[in-house]
Amino acid sequence: MKCCFCGPVKNCAPFLDKIFQNIEKLGTIFDDYKIIIYYDQSTDNTLQKLKEYKKKNNRLEFFVGLKPVSIYRTHRIAHARNVCLKYVKENCDINEYLFFIMMDFDDVNHKEVRPEILKRYLTRDDWDGLSFNSTPKYYDIWGLSIYPYCFSYNHFKNSQTHNYASIQNYITNKLSNLKKGELLKCISSFNGFSIYRTCKFLNTIYDGRVRADLLPINLLLAHATAAGSNLQFPDLNHVKAYAEDCEHRAFHIQAFKNSGAKIMITNDVLFE
Repeated sequence: MKCCFCGPVKNCAPFLDKIFQNIEKLGTIFDDYKIIIYYDQSTDNTLQKLKEYKKKNNRLEFFVGLKPVSIYRTHRIAHARNVCLKYVKENCDINEYLFFIMMDFDDVNHKEVRPEILKRYLTRDDWDGLSFNSTPKYYDIWGLSIYPYCFSYNHFKNSQTHNYASIQNYITNKLSNLKKGELLKCISSFNGFSIYRTCKFLNTIYDGRVRADLLPINLLLAHATAAGSNLQFPDLNHVKAYAEDCEHRAFHIQAFKNSGAKIMITNDVLFE
C-alpha cells in the first residue's frame, strides 16, 4: 500500500523543512511513498529548498511553473494541483498507490503530525475523501460545503447570521457532536490536508472557476435560504472576486457525481 503526497508551493521556504519531516513520518505508515510538488515562481528560496531536499530524498518529484497561467489565484492553484494529479494518474499504479494526499505546504501543516491518527483510517471503507479537524477550530470555510451551506459562502451576501464566523461555529458544533469514530458527511472539505482513495478520483479535476452549474438547484436554493440572499453572480469578466472559487469544491462535487465518492470529515486533529 503506497501513497503520493501532492501540492503546490509558492513562498513556502520557512515551512518546508518541518513539512518534509512530517511527510517522512506519515510515509512510515505506507509501504512506500512519493512527493509530487508543483513550484510556482517565488520571491524566497523555495526552489533551492526543493533542490536540496531532492538530493536527500529521491522520492520527491517537482515541476517548475515557468509563467503564470491566469490572473486569478484559484485558477493558478487549480492548475498546480492538476499537474500533481496528472502525475499520479499517469505514473502510479492504482493497485499499489491506493491513496494520494493533497496538502498545503505552509504554516497549517507546520505543526507536529500524529501519524497514528491517519493510520487508523486506512483500513476503513466508509470514506473516499477524508479531511481532518484543526486546532483551535476548523478554519477552511473557503473550501467547505456542507448542508445547508452547499456552495461558497463568498457568493452569497454576508450578514450577521451568514458569514465566516457563523459557518465556522456551525461546522465546529457539528464536529464536536460526533460520536467517537463517527464521520461527518459533506459536499466539500479540505482544511489544508485531505487523503483520497485514488480509484475514486481518476475522472475529476480541480477547477478554480465558479462552478455553480455542478450543484443541483435544490442545494443552491438551500444555501440561498440559509443566507437570506440570492447567489451573487455578476459579470465575471469585470468583477474579480466573483471569477474565483475554491478549487476543491468542483473537485469534490465531480468525484461524487462521477464515482459516488464519499467526502467525509473527522473530528480527529492530525496536526497539533
